[in-house]
Amino acid sequence: MKFLHSMVRVNDLDASLKFYVDLLGLVETKRIDVPEGKFTLIYLATAIGEPEVELTHNWGSTEEYSIGRNFGHLAFEVDNIYDFCQKVLDAGVTVNRPPRCGHMAFIKSPDNISIELLQKGEALPPQEPWLSMENTGSW
Repeated sequence: MKFLHSMVRVNDLDASLKFYVDLLGLVETKRIDVPEGKFTLIYLATAIGEPEVELTHNWGSTEEYSIGRNFGHLAFEVDNIYDFCQKVLDAGVTVNRPPRCGHMAFIKSPDNISIELLQKGEALPPQEPWLSMENTGSW
C-alpha cells in the first residue's frame, strides 16, 4: 500500500495557493478542471512523486467548510522550524502552537486546516522569542 494524498476543500483558491505554494514551498504536480462539475482539483507535493495534498475548489460555492476534529492535520518536515515559523508569521499566518520545544509547531491555512511543522532531524535548542510565546489560537 502507498499513501497517495489528502484532500482539502478550499474557498479561496488564490489564498490557498499562496499559502501552500508561496509560503510552504509545495509544487503543483497536476491540475484538473471539471467544467461539467464546476470544480478544480489541484495536486501539490514537496516534490514530484511524493505524497500530495489535493485542493478541491468548487466554483462559485459560498459554503463555509467546517473542520471536524476527525480530519486532524497535514504535516510537513522543515529544515529550521524557527526560521520557517518566523517566515509564515511575517506573512500574517497564525502560529497556533509556537515551536517552543524546537521540534514541533502548528499553523493554520486560509481555510483553517491545521498544519503541523516538524523539525528535520533532532530538535533545535529552545530559543526566544518562541520560548515565552503563548499559543495564538487552538489546534
